[in-house]
Amino acid sequence: MPELPEVEVCRRGIEPGLVGQRLLGLVVRNGRLRQPVPAELGHILPGSDIVAIRRRGKYLLIDCTTPDGAGTLIVHLGMSGRLRFAPLDLAADKHDHVDLVLARTLLRFTDPRRFGLILWQPGPPQAALAHPLLAHLGVEPLTEAFTAAWLQEALARRHSPIKPVLMDSHLLVGVGNIYASESLFRAGISPLRAANRIAATRIDRLTTAIKETLSEAIAAGGSSIRDYVHSDGSPGWFQIQAGVYERAGQPCRRCSGTVRQIRQAGRSTYYCPVCQR
Repeated sequence: MPELPEVEVCRRGIEPGLVGQRLLGLVVRNGRLRQPVPAELGHILPGSDIVAIRRRGKYLLIDCTTPDGAGTLIVHLGMSGRLRFAPLDLAADKHDHVDLVLARTLLRFTDPRRFGLILWQPGPPQAALAHPLLAHLGVEPLTEAFTAAWLQEALARRHSPIKPVLMDSHLLVGVGNIYASESLFRAGISPLRAANRIAATRIDRLTTAIKETLSEAIAAGGSSIRDYVHSDGSPGWFQIQAGVYERAGQPCRRCSGTVRQIRQAGRSTYYCPVCQR
């Protein structure tokens, strides 16, 4: 599933060809995504101008001015979704469900598993942040709001193991399975340790590790573990430099330990039991 770095890479990839363009039409071949594509979009979008594309957590927000006002397309890539530019005359494949028609190209939404979303929130850009899917999202880890002091206060009330806590989008957005494991490895913290039993100095290291891990993943184009590729079809490369993720049974890259794999909250966790405590 695309996590924060993959969504941010997608945003940056399509932004130059999208912002400032006029939407001439919408083609919906299969609107049965995780939630149905709103039928009224076919009437709302033609003639709209795209003014910005933002990211909130794992959601892309495409801000538009419409002939009747303004609104935001809320896009989630789900498990296997992808946005890419395509020629106007390129025939659609089986899983090409939605096209945004521009003057010289299409922005095509492809989603084999159909767990993605394309929704509409009318109103100014800030109105999208109040949408039920976004209103309760937590702090963005690559902003100034995410500090060691904030994290220490947030973890003080959490008795669960730290790994699932980091993946709670109501607390912190976009730190999914891959990057939670990698951040804890960099910080030397066991994923089994109770969140409220981590010393302040180690929380400081963890805060830095999360920021650095996500930033390096964005620079590497994200991680192509399952279905994810960039908007231009190329893969991400962060998984090549992963310290523990999907390295169960292999030597730790930092000590004499061996990477282990366990299950936490239904997800695989990778860690080194020697250097993560």
